Amino acid sequence: MTRIDVFDPPMCCSSGVCGPEVDPLLAAFAADVDWLTSQGVSVTRHNLAQEPQAFVTNPLVQQALQRDGDACLPLVLVNGEIVGRGTYPRRDELARLSGLTPSASRTKPLVRVSSGGCCTPGSGCC
Repeated sequence: MTRIDVFDPPMCCSSGVCGPEVDPLLAAFAADVDWLTSQGVSVTRHNLAQEPQAFVTNPLVQQALQRDGDACLPLVLVNGEIVGRGTYPRRDELARLSGLTPSASRTKPLVRVSSGGCCTPGSGCC
């Protein structure tokens, strides 16, 4: 089974919906983590503001912080190896790293509808 550890920068919550403005990237990542968990992937998030000890006790994370400072956060580890730093991976990337197929709701292409609508004027279809 795949194990993913995410070492987040210091923040008040990991969902992205705290405070006066919603961070859409954090909200999307939180939804992607929920999806991964529902697929049986073990995901643990560590927030620097709430769990500094987790950052200190992991040698890879400690080295990354010493070398790059908090610019390396978020730091994403899969099965103990760093696979991402500085940005949150998208669902398709998380799925690939976990050996899964991403859900269709986030991977279907968008279809553009013409601005004129679908009916010919005067056809009575609408």
